[in-house]
Amino acid sequence: MRLRKQQRLALVVLALVLVGGATGLVLAALDDKVAFFVTPTDLAQRQLAAGKRFRLGGLVVDGSIRREPDGTVWFAVTDKAKEVRVAYKGLLPDLFRDGQGVVTQGVLREDGVFQASEVLAKHDENYMPKEVADALKQSGYWNAQGKPEAAPP
Repeated sequence: MRLRKQQRLALVVLALVLVGGATGLVLAALDDKVAFFVTPTDLAQRQLAAGKRFRLGGLVVDGSIRREPDGTVWFAVTDKAKEVRVAYKGLLPDLFRDGQGVVTQGVLREDGVFQASEVLAKHDENYMPKEVADALKQSGYWNAQGKPEAAPP
């Protein structure tokens, strides 16, 4: 009788260890795939480690777009409170331009530049990525017509 209880307990403990190990492996694998959203102000307030993958969103700063001969595009993203310099090498969306709402995905470099691996822009005049719109609303740079506006007085 005692031997049977010990065997059952050993099986339960083994099953828990296996389930825990599998859960840990899944979470570790998802860590590289899941990218959380931050604004330039969030980035300034949090001390995110270089190399951590996340999404950075806001508006493209007017006059900040610069194209290099090697295909790298430099621009800045703002939430009207802070700015972050972004480097991107690749094809940009057709609607990418100054003042445009964008969400970029990539990693923060040691020098503080956001190295984007993907750039997403709104697809029509009435849409802005939800994360960007929410961040602008929270900072007070959003008017009743659903458009970004100048800094509040």
